[in-house]
Amino acid sequence: MITVHHLNNSRSQRVLWLLEELGLEYDIKFYQRDPKTMLAPRELVQVHPLGKSPVITDGDLTIAESGAITEYLVERYGDGRFIPAAGTPDRLRYRYWLHYAEGSAMPLLLLKLIFSRLPKSVPALIRPVARLICGGMLARMVDPQLKRHLHYMEGELARGGWFAGNSFSAADIQMSFPVEGARSRGGLDAQYPNLLKYLEAIHARPAYQRALQRGGPYDLLR
Repeated sequence: MITVHHLNNSRSQRVLWLLEELGLEYDIKFYQRDPKTMLAPRELVQVHPLGKSPVITDGDLTIAESGAITEYLVERYGDGRFIPAAGTPDRLRYRYWLHYAEGSAMPLLLLKLIFSRLPKSVPALIRPVARLICGGMLARMVDPQLKRHLHYMEGELARGGWFAGNSFSAADIQMSFPVEGARSRGGLDAQYPNLLKYLEAIHARPAYQRALQRGGPYDLLR
């Protein structure tokens, strides 16, 4: 039996969604972030040395990293579903977006989150300086790069409606987290209609909705 070690408001929500799309039975072990630090609890270290989520166990296997989990589940249980045929251009796109989600998109969103929150966490005396420095970093580096990436993703979706061609794939599941993050705090608005249409399409999928019911509240949707 597959067990998902599920941290609230985290990438592990994608794993639940993929399992629902695959129609697999699975158990969930729930973990809650520290409300002050937003860090994962130390109990996760007992599952994986880094103490982070997502992590799944499947028999004697323990697998971390959402991209690696996605590849494992699709290859072992997908029976050809949710992955383009080998040797096709769409398969190459699939592999690209599977890694782009965490390698390119998420670091920018994390910087956006850090620089936006940092001024509020420092002593009041130096808060104006922190606000000035963080605001400058956002304006000169982070926000322009986020805008470039959003335009890039918008154009890629115009090619077929999904990230790996004309059909929904596990790459779309992997990309859901950064796109939802961009909608929440990264500048994704009405000037990116293809990305908004993509969000509407994934949110309407029955498997996505079942995963939300099982996983609990998911604040990235706000």
